[in-house]
Amino acid sequence: MRRFVEMFRTPDGVSRLNTFVLVCSLFLLWGAFSGMIDVLNKHFQDSLHLSKAMSGFVQGAWYGAYFLVALPAGWLARRFGYRGGILTGLGLAVIGCIMLIPAVQLKASQDVVFAAFLTALFVVGAGMTCLETVANPYTTLLGTLDGAVARINLAQTCNAVGWMVGPMIIGAFVMSTTKVANTSNHSLYLPYLGLGGVVALLIVAFIIWPAPDIQAPREAKPATRPTEHKRPLQTEWHFVFAVIAQFFYVAGQTGVFSFFINYVKDRGYSPAIPHWLAAHLPSAVEFYSNGAWYVTQYGAAALLTIAFGCFTLGRLSGSMILRFAKPHIMLALYGLINTGLMIVVVCNGLKIGGNVVHLGWMGVIALMLSYFFMSIMYPTIFALGIKGLGQNTKVASGFIVMSIVGGALAPIFMGYMADVFSMRIGFIVPLVCFAVIMLYGFTWKSLFRRDMLPIDDGLAGLEPLPAH
Repeated sequence: MRRFVEMFRTPDGVSRLNTFVLVCSLFLLWGAFSGMIDVLNKHFQDSLHLSKAMSGFVQGAWYGAYFLVALPAGWLARRFGYRGGILTGLGLAVIGCIMLIPAVQLKASQDVVFAAFLTALFVVGAGMTCLETVANPYTTLLGTLDGAVARINLAQTCNAVGWMVGPMIIGAFVMSTTKVANTSNHSLYLPYLGLGGVVALLIVAFIIWPAPDIQAPREAKPATRPTEHKRPLQTEWHFVFAVIAQFFYVAGQTGVFSFFINYVKDRGYSPAIPHWLAAHLPSAVEFYSNGAWYVTQYGAAALLTIAFGCFTLGRLSGSMILRFAKPHIMLALYGLINTGLMIVVVCNGLKIGGNVVHLGWMGVIALMLSYFFMSIMYPTIFALGIKGLGQNTKVASGFIVMSIVGGALAPIFMGYMADVFSMRIGFIVPLVCFAVIMLYGFTWKSLFRRDMLPIDDGLAGLEPLPAH
């Protein structure tokens, strides 16, 4: 216990544990907000009669905010310090939550109402972008240098818990507990207003609580061969492929998150609940129709929460496994497994020779398991992409962060495929995404070794790959 507490003591001897706990609440907060938006796709399809492609603009607005606001948020943090960046993010979140009140009450066309919702969600997303941009590096400074990785992983666990809680929070207000879909937006603002109240309390807390603007120690001049070469970033293929892989990862992740409920509730292959299990489930998560029990919209949101639980478990177990396993091999294997799981998801309901392949719950379970194997992909791709770049690391990091725009584009395209063909066909998009990630994992070692060669030599002077 003492060793744990000492992890939060800065070089000046001051313990920053209380500040760290307060910052962890930010990770929990943006996790909850992020988890909530993945319920809105299905809800807006019912309440505003949107196509699946149009509902994908929910993620377009959210991840579009990340793409557009990340760099300005970094500038704010440099100009006004970590506290200033946090307060800006919290303030934007409150404004966005309040904007949902008039959006709900609008008496206008469905397109105008949807645009109002998207605008409010964009503002909330901009606030979360500020928090994420500031809070991640801030956690690494709230204690000893060698405890930085442990602290950020601990904070990220709070973020994963928020992802679990978010669907249940909003699901209680907008998801139907019967076989009839909820077509009203009347209560949509309530969960956001509730979280807005929590955000307001956090604003007060960060105003009165000492949140020192600790500066990172000056980076030492790179001394090893792999970080001394001055090769342009566009020729560092392990980095270039990382940007591509991260784009596809966020695209695949967002696609799975966004249309999970659609897949579970699709009429073509929505599985029936076994009678022995239905007898033990609460009425809010099941309904009876044509001699069988099925999952309600609220029940689908509950399954989404369980899926995010798999994501949390994957992140915790993955962080332990990565202490011993090679990251690029782990990434490749997880990508391979998720590619296989997406094949199962796509094949559920496939017609072969006039017969339909009914995989039932196997398809849903495969989709839920994909959350577990997605969990390590983002940080692992990030770490592999910037490895060995020396003074180019910060610039390279910015490019990898901007690749999150994949999350704004993929749900729209995936929704279009679902509208034209079927929901299961739409999951070909994340299938391709995970295949790209698998390829990056399997090729990373050779790309990295090639990039670390001296610029003017062939194989001569090649240093061994650093230990993982």
